[in-house]
Amino acid sequence: MTHWFHRNPLKATAPVSFNYYGVVTSPAASKICSDLRSSRARLLELFTDLSCNPEMMKTAADAYFSLLQGFINSLDESSQESKLRYIQNFKWTDTLQGQVPSAQQDAVFELISMGFNVALWYTKYASRLAGKENITEEEAKEVHRSLKIAAGIFKHLKESHIPRLITPAEKGRDLEARLMEAYIIQCQAEAQEDHTLSSLEPAYSAKWRKYLLLKMCFYTAYAYCYHGQTLLASDKCGEAIRSLQEAEKSFAKAEALCKEYGETKGPGPTVKPSEHLFFRKLGNLVKNTLEKCQRENGFIYFQKIPTEAPQLELKANYGLVEPVPFAFPPTSAHWTPDTLAAFDLTKRPKDDSTKPKAEDVRPVKEPDIKPQKDTGCSVS
Repeated sequence: MTHWFHRNPLKATAPVSFNYYGVVTSPAASKICSDLRSSRARLLELFTDLSCNPEMMKTAADAYFSLLQGFINSLDESSQESKLRYIQNFKWTDTLQGQVPSAQQDAVFELISMGFNVALWYTKYASRLAGKENITEEEAKEVHRSLKIAAGIFKHLKESHIPRLITPAEKGRDLEARLMEAYIIQCQAEAQEDHTLSSLEPAYSAKWRKYLLLKMCFYTAYAYCYHGQTLLASDKCGEAIRSLQEAEKSFAKAEALCKEYGETKGPGPTVKPSEHLFFRKLGNLVKNTLEKCQRENGFIYFQKIPTEAPQLELKANYGLVEPVPFAFPPTSAHWTPDTLAAFDLTKRPKDDSTKPKAEDVRPVKEPDIKPQKDTGCSVS
């Protein structure tokens, strides 16, 4: 199954000008603000640019994050954080909450939220690449690596930065532990992602859960189908028939879930997976293999069909793939004690004009990617 067709939408954010009139007192400090504004805009632009590749994304992300670090970390060891950490209000939506934004006057919140979108981009890039016609071995490896990078980013945010927030993550928001864990696991493995979503409100997680459940049934059908073929090759035709019957049952359940998925409202694309070639191909494989087993048992083996389905070896000895370790880049060399001192917070106006208005948060217009022909290449 090459199509990871369900991806939750990118987070949307309000524009940030980084204009601190009166506060910034030197050309070097003004240049940092200008670079922050342009590098942030560039990164947001790349999220929806179909020509963007991992190298471009990493370059743009590092450029912005290295500058943002000056708003977060102290330049020396005298304190743990920058005096500028709370100078700017940032507003972001959540992937499952529609266009209802959250706002925090905290640069760490911006670091986490933008990092979250970078991780989402890697999952979408992997999905887009995997859906190509005639995917090469190198491209398949790139899909696998992109998902591991995304898992590493989500894991790093969850363990190292979300705990630093002054305002804890609200329930059901992207930065809550259950949501973060679900994203990490989805990137790591197939058919094991749903457990962390089961306790969330179905109003916003139902569609995601349907997708994960149908994927689990789909892969279960695959497993029983190939196990049945192995049993038949070992002259265990009766057991093979029972395994194929179980595959047929799992596939029928996956078909029903496909319909439910298409009818379930929620964030993410609306597609019809049961109409895709990769899905129909499995249905035909199960049907034809079962018929073959039944014919051979009637003419050759005459074996009794067990009442219980055969046990599958579900615990793979290689385990889940490990996320690629991730860390944000160090603070840009443009930040010096002099440039930091050139931000005079005593001159900050009482009426904070840096706070964005609610209407400034506009939905992200993501390109509509249609899966292409199935290649039969399984990556994850």
